[in-house]
Amino acid sequence: MRYLESVVTLNLDTEKCVGCGRCADVCPHRVFTMTDRKATMVDRGACMECGACRKNCPAGAITVEAGVGCAYALIRSRITGKEACCG
Repeated sequence: MRYLESVVTLNLDTEKCVGCGRCADVCPHRVFTMTDRKATMVDRGACMECGACRKNCPAGAITVEAGVGCAYALIRSRITGKEACCG
């Protein structure tokens, strides 16, 4: 599943990253991976903006406007006629 690439609010400050790996552990879309003891974004466009990474980052290295990703679910539900699911 892809979100709208140009509007994803996810950002990672690698200078603040302490290398705990929590973001990679909690991300349901595998946006993050660990490289040389630092988090890196491997697929920023896959972010659904749930906010789990930000909530679990002890260093405050991640910013994201949680909940915005639900827009994708609403748009898709209008197109397909199926019920929207934001989670």
